[in-house]
Amino acid sequence: MTGQYPETRPRRLRQAPWIRRLTREHVLGVDDLVWAVVVSDRADPTEPVAAMPGVERLSVKALAKAAKEAERLGIPAIALFPHVDPAKKDAQGTEALNPDGLVAQAIRAVKDAAPGVGVICDVALDPFTDHGHDGLLQDGRILNDETVARLVEQALMQARAGCDVIAPSDMMDGRIGAIRAALEAEGFTDTLILSYAAKYASAFYGPYREAIGSATALKGDKQTYQMDPGNAEEALREVALDLSEGADMVMVKPGMPYLDIVRAVSQTFGVPTFAFQVSGEYAMIEAAAANGWLDGNRAMLESLMAFKRAGAAGIVTYYAPRAAKALG
Repeated sequence: MTGQYPETRPRRLRQAPWIRRLTREHVLGVDDLVWAVVVSDRADPTEPVAAMPGVERLSVKALAKAAKEAERLGIPAIALFPHVDPAKKDAQGTEALNPDGLVAQAIRAVKDAAPGVGVICDVALDPFTDHGHDGLLQDGRILNDETVARLVEQALMQARAGCDVIAPSDMMDGRIGAIRAALEAEGFTDTLILSYAAKYASAFYGPYREAIGSATALKGDKQTYQMDPGNAEEALREVALDLSEGADMVMVKPGMPYLDIVRAVSQTFGVPTFAFQVSGEYAMIEAAAANGWLDGNRAMLESLMAFKRAGAAGIVTYYAPRAAKALG
């Protein structure tokens, strides 16, 4: 219980920068950032993503340069998301398993260019399927167990290529346990699993689907495997299951519209909880800043601080290099 005015004046603690810094409850730092990067098998070094001003698809060679920049800025890790030639896509997502494909090349490029930067790889089939879904499709229905078997192969390919963190984002039941068992069997005992344990069927993914080239391919929606936005208790059940199956860390996605979920997961389980500031969140800030409706840099840093305040151990964001520079 605090005292009463005028003996207690909360503004005393806000009167100067030094006291605001000294009494700040949460601090955002470069160590909190994971750089979300889209890597492409196109020949051009870079290719802008129209729906995400300032974000570009990078060639493998350009990705190596980005990895060096991440290392210079002190960004701990890069999360890779592939944009592959549509000609390589099929109903089975076969290219996801290619040991010489784009993802394997990208992993090796980052590790060669900046060995101290962690590599996080998305495990899901949507960048590689001609129907745009995260799993195998049959008569309009996503096949759970058959998809899990495919995801295990994808995860093993990534681990063999040198990926540090396997990050299943598909939301299939049982995939964490299956992937953990396969990693252990092949001797990848130190490979981390970051589970997208609470991933919602959200409208905020639109610009990302353009970035990886799945927007026009997607048939139907993903509501039978991604979570209903109205559910919170279900998120806790999903996290509990994934932790019991061997996940080391968990992700909440999207980020800002689900800060209550970030808080609940962090407080309930006490494990490293990550938030993904998704493409739609990024695009909204950039669009408003471009129209002069808000200060883009301030909004960026404030949004990232919100994740820390909610309890996130780390934030996956397209803003990582820009935020790192702003944070000094």
